[in-house]
Amino acid sequence: MTLPCLELEPEGAATTSIIWLHGLGADGHDFAPIVPELKLPDEHAVRFIFPHAPSMPVTINGGHVMPAWYDIREMSIERDVDLEGLMRSAMAVSALIDREIARGIVSERILVAGFSQGGAVAYQCALTCEKPLMGLLALSTYFATQAAITPSAANQQIPLFIAHGTDDPVVPEGLGRRARDQLRAMGYQPDYRTYPVAHGVCQEEIIDIGQWIQALLKKRIHGS
Repeated sequence: MTLPCLELEPEGAATTSIIWLHGLGADGHDFAPIVPELKLPDEHAVRFIFPHAPSMPVTINGGHVMPAWYDIREMSIERDVDLEGLMRSAMAVSALIDREIARGIVSERILVAGFSQGGAVAYQCALTCEKPLMGLLALSTYFATQAAITPSAANQQIPLFIAHGTDDPVVPEGLGRRARDQLRAMGYQPDYRTYPVAHGVCQEEIIDIGQWIQALLKKRIHGS
């Protein structure tokens, strides 16, 4: 079954799709308000897709049922990862990529983004995708599957933007730096930036993200 999603369509026919995953306990509406703040020109015709994670019991919250991409078993989130649940969510997001291709969007104009827990899923999904993607945006997150991942050659050169808050008490910024270093060791060239914020995004970060996405779109238009 395809994940339920909030979709924001451009005025004309979409030529680009951005699939953006929320964090633990949120839903697809969480990042929708920042779309206008990205200031992407109408000419790029971007469709935004904000999937809703399924609801499940989450161990660190006493088994309380909430939207989650996978279970969080310990406060030290990187130590005991629910790989089975994470992989299941990555496959569900991969199905959304396939759906966008079936809707006429070429894979090179599909970007995968994720915040926190959604970012961990985005890493797995984008780096293992067998079709070349436009980019990967990882916000306030960690590379949960780095020891188990089998990257696809199709995305060895994928543009990577990693952003993290220096005051993040939920996913410490050190985990963002560790992801950056792990990716560099694997041959990727991530753009890593930090911002004076806790576990969230700030205006400066949103502006930088918008400019980064615009630069990717301009490259695609000019065929480089």
